[in-house]
Amino acid sequence: MAFTLTLVGAALAVGLELLEALAIVLAVGLTRRFRDAVLGAAAAALVLTLLALVLGPLLIARVPLEPLRLVIGVGLLLFGLEWLRKGVLRLAGRRSPSSSFREFVDEREALEELPAPAPGTADWAARAIAFKGVLLEGIEVILIVTVLAARPGGLAPAMIGSALALLAVLAVGYRLRAPLQRIPETHLKYVVGIVLSAFGVFFAAEGLGASWPFDDLALAYIALIVLAVSQAQVAVLTRGERRQAKAVP
Repeated sequence: MAFTLTLVGAALAVGLELLEALAIVLAVGLTRRFRDAVLGAAAAALVLTLLALVLGPLLIARVPLEPLRLVIGVGLLLFGLEWLRKGVLRLAGRRSPSSSFREFVDEREALEELPAPAPGTADWAARAIAFKGVLLEGIEVILIVTVLAARPGGLAPAMIGSALALLAVLAVGYRLRAPLQRIPETHLKYVVGIVLSAFGVFFAAEGLGASWPFDDLALAYIALIVLAVSQAQVAVLTRGERRQAKAVP
């Protein structure tokens, strides 16, 4: 159970973050030049690789097991509850749906307003935008994957999930922008929020010395509880939104 949820959580979280980075790189490449978009993205990837090489071993080697469980739990809760909060608001209609395609369009419109570089010169504005987009999304990827991989037995599923996500996003990139319109990002991010929150509760409690009935199977019923509570919140917010709509003359 832990292996499966770790793999699914890593694949979805990494895939969705990479889709957002892909949208920015595609916007830069299609609006300016793909060469500058790729150079900016590659520079960010290099920085992220160095960060991953430092952060992963440091977290695993320097933190004892019990405090490490607590660190993992708190880290996953921070990410999970934020993804879950946004997912609940989106499903209830209180926040606009998540869309990498919309981000792609917005980036293109913003780039079109920037002055074009002189022929034969480097487009530093395009490189900087691609670099920043990939770096910001990549940092969150590294943090999530590092925390998932740091738990005992978590390295293999976290790496497999991340690799699957990378291959899927590269396939989307090969097809360019069309698939960005067909991905149900709102619901996928909501699922990521549930999975990461379940892991966060599980490991935070273990780090504080608690033990769960049925061991790793506890992740399943914790996830179901998180799902039930969040769906109840969606229902409450949806009813409130409808009452407000009816009250408006």
